[in-house]
Amino acid sequence: MEQSHQDESIPNGKLADLIKKVMHGRRTQPETTGTIEDNAGKKPDILITAKGRSPVVIEAKYMHVPEIEVEKQADWYVCEERNVRGQTHPIEAAIAVRYPSELAQADDMEEALEVCQLSYCALYPNNDRFPTTGWLKGSVSDLADLIDLVAVPRSAFDKTAKDLSNSIDSAVSVLQFSSAYHLTDKIFDTLGLAGVIQTKDLPEKERLEHKNTQTRRIIGAIIANALIFHERIAGAHQHILPINQICGHPVYSSKKAALKAWESILDINYWPVFDTAREIIGLLPAHKASSILKTLTNAAERIHEDGLLYEHDLTGHVFQNLIVDRKYLAAFYTLPTSAALLARLAVSKMKDIDWSDKEAIGKLKIADFACGTGALLSAVYDQIANRHERTAGNPAKLHQAMMEQVLYGFDVLPYAAHLTASILSGKEPAIPYKKSRIYTMPYGRQKDGTVEIGSLEFLDKAEQEVLFHTGDPAKQVGSKVEATIPEVEVQNNSLNLVIMNPPFTRPTNHEGEHADIINPAVAAFGASGEDMDEMGERLKTLGKGTCWHGNAGIASAFVAIANKKLKPGGILALVLPLTAAAGSSWQNLRTLLAKDYTEVEVVSLATPKCYNVAFSADTSMADCLIIARKKSASISSQDSCATRFISLLQRPDNFAAAGETAKQLTAEKTKRGLEDGPFGGDEVFCGKEKMGETIQANIQRKNPKWNLVRIHDFELVQTAYQLTQSKLWLPKCKAKPLAITELKNVGKRGLLSRDINGPAPRIRPDKPNPTRLPRGPFDLIDSTPKPTDTYPTLWNHDAKKETRLICKPDKKLLARPRMGKKANEIWHRIAGRCHFNLNFTLGSQPLAVAFTEEPCIGGDAWPNVNFPKKSWDYAFALWGNSTLGLLCHWWHANRQQPGRSRVSLTSAETLPVLDFRALSQAQIKQAKAIFDKFKRRSFRPAYRADVDDTRAELDRAVLCDWLGFGESIFKAVRQLAKKWCAEPSVHGGKQRPE
Repeated sequence: MEQSHQDESIPNGKLADLIKKVMHGRRTQPETTGTIEDNAGKKPDILITAKGRSPVVIEAKYMHVPEIEVEKQADWYVCEERNVRGQTHPIEAAIAVRYPSELAQADDMEEALEVCQLSYCALYPNNDRFPTTGWLKGSVSDLADLIDLVAVPRSAFDKTAKDLSNSIDSAVSVLQFSSAYHLTDKIFDTLGLAGVIQTKDLPEKERLEHKNTQTRRIIGAIIANALIFHERIAGAHQHILPINQICGHPVYSSKKAALKAWESILDINYWPVFDTAREIIGLLPAHKASSILKTLTNAAERIHEDGLLYEHDLTGHVFQNLIVDRKYLAAFYTLPTSAALLARLAVSKMKDIDWSDKEAIGKLKIADFACGTGALLSAVYDQIANRHERTAGNPAKLHQAMMEQVLYGFDVLPYAAHLTASILSGKEPAIPYKKSRIYTMPYGRQKDGTVEIGSLEFLDKAEQEVLFHTGDPAKQVGSKVEATIPEVEVQNNSLNLVIMNPPFTRPTNHEGEHADIINPAVAAFGASGEDMDEMGERLKTLGKGTCWHGNAGIASAFVAIANKKLKPGGILALVLPLTAAAGSSWQNLRTLLAKDYTEVEVVSLATPKCYNVAFSADTSMADCLIIARKKSASISSQDSCATRFISLLQRPDNFAAAGETAKQLTAEKTKRGLEDGPFGGDEVFCGKEKMGETIQANIQRKNPKWNLVRIHDFELVQTAYQLTQSKLWLPKCKAKPLAITELKNVGKRGLLSRDINGPAPRIRPDKPNPTRLPRGPFDLIDSTPKPTDTYPTLWNHDAKKETRLICKPDKKLLARPRMGKKANEIWHRIAGRCHFNLNFTLGSQPLAVAFTEEPCIGGDAWPNVNFPKKSWDYAFALWGNSTLGLLCHWWHANRQQPGRSRVSLTSAETLPVLDFRALSQAQIKQAKAIFDKFKRRSFRPAYRADVDDTRAELDRAVLCDWLGFGESIFKAVRQLAKKWCAEPSVHGGKQRPE
């Protein structure tokens, strides 16, 4: 073994050669002195450098050497800022590697290294380590992936991003539009955003100022983007001068010089980058344009001097903070780390591609029909380039084909298409291309009087006209060549991969933030009421017969496009709201995936502290990743689809974590299933740190639901599932029969609140209809209810007043004029004593079921549930508020928001409940006695059910006294309560009192 220790230089040299082979453009220096500036005698085992990246050091030892020794040697390079001679950036990461001891005996060291499993970890400044504990295991190719990811100069990136944001604000401060709002509108027209800022709640002056602020920042970002790119390509083309010679301070008219220079660049191409910027500069007054150009030229030069590669998505990171009209477009920016995770999982499913064959890669077709700032297409590009590079290919040789043939991007926002095309062009800025496939799609009222709804028009036909094409000079406004009609073609069944984070907005307008908008899904771009009506009807027409559903929102229509355009065997990769997992309006999507897709995977976040529950930025609403393969004709149809659910304990916070997460999820096969019983899922680790769990479930084509999202402990959902199969199967217990059915089989739910007090349809000047009666027959009166009220109601939540099973009405209803008959019909149809909690805030509310001593109408928060036998009211109140009842509510609910268990009124019909029909007459009578015993007792909020003495006593009464189970079952249910209260989606990150 001593000999193996002496011979470590041999595997170090061979490992350096292999890394260089699979990482194009990297310089690897094994066992070389004189490389570290402050310690010329220091000899890294392997030093890896590349232009625009931080140097990475590898320190390697055989396995028999104590791991602390190799970590200590690697840590020296990051414990202080160490600089490498000739490199712009300091060392920001070192990798400790452990060779298998048997490697020392190999006859062919290079061949042995190619097939062996290495152990390694990454070390960063401030004692940071990845993974936190334990060691990663992988091949040389896996190690190369980690090197690639940790070589991103994060400190320079963060510093430069802040500097760029500040420079943009400083540069555009000269644009004080004051009364010249026509200039704002002109620029917004150029960007396709006229009227996009919807700030109806603000006074006129504030609204205009908000619009002008957004305009200024977008102007600055687009110009900065063009200048940064200009500086990148100046060295690649002889006649392109550096930006300081065009827009620097010695230049008298920077505007004139920039326009002339960019005209020259457009003769080469680069239309995606410079055309929009050129138009904006052309609109600005000369002295202000020159001032902006000079300020941003200084910023662009600093970025260039810092050696930060364009491919690091710097402008995308800054630009995402400038996205306007989020309220209606729900244009959530996909975090780069989330994009990397989704892209890796998606590309890993593309099994039949020879990644060494650039011709084969050039035949791929990949699309994002809502490309936004290009994060997802950029991540896919990186993954394809990475796989080609790992086969010893040169990723630069893919660039022209990627831009001209492979990647399709569509958006309704011209500046988003500009940024997407810019980022993709910047992967290899020195390599020109003839055209790109990034398009801005028509949206809203068109010049010919028709309306269009962006890339959703692809639901109608394969060929679509576009506003402008960001690549072909023949299709540009002001082109020097003859213009043609801009058009793009995407045939059905033609794409290998569709990847999207589509807008989440819905056409319905019940939500508070959209209450004054007729149709939020199409409410951007200053659309009139008539425009929105026609666009809504257009969406209905196009979505008919697809997985689109109005209440699911516009995102479901984008999924319909993806399904239509994907070829058999193609890969679907989506970011969707978590409501897609449980919402009844998303049933069409889940049915589609269960019927026509295979290898379905759903990734969600069950973060213990309940922050970062989304893969997108700017939202606290949970979402999920969906990856699936479209079935080929050779795969026969089945009644169920094996679906893999993945719950991650945290969102990847860096690219290394995203890469390792994707690697582990791809490599590890899930063996445990939902139907197996309460034995948990398969744990997935990063080193010794658990990163999450996976579980397999057979999702039925009929009524498919994905209840397994955002789960920390899969034993809970296995128990809940067994309840739906009429089995009480608890951890460490044998299964016992317990009759469970759906609520609709034993009871009838009440009405939507809009059917009770909904207003008359909006009266608009373009469509007056003053004679139509309101939707609901009642007015809701906010006054203290009295025993003499004709129509009492339990309408809203008041957690402090709802701690006991018996609750009191909180408001009253008055019949509207001419609607007394309908009011009486509704009263006799739905008024009752049992009320179901639709929007259960588990951190403050104790009750899933409320009971009123006298019948009343259930409102917005507490709809009625009525039973054919009034004696079942007591049984429902007991069951619903027991631990098993709480579990069923949570299992059945949408858990998009932390600490909330939300059930729509439609999906409440399929809520699992005790089958009261199976109870004996004695048990029915006993339910009333137990109810009377507990009706005045106070319960703690649901998230503290595990320490709630009243809840524990209710559990004992329900399980043992009422249903006849023994003490062991009671104890198992109380243990189940602890598990349930530990779920992040239950406690919502709320601190528990001591």
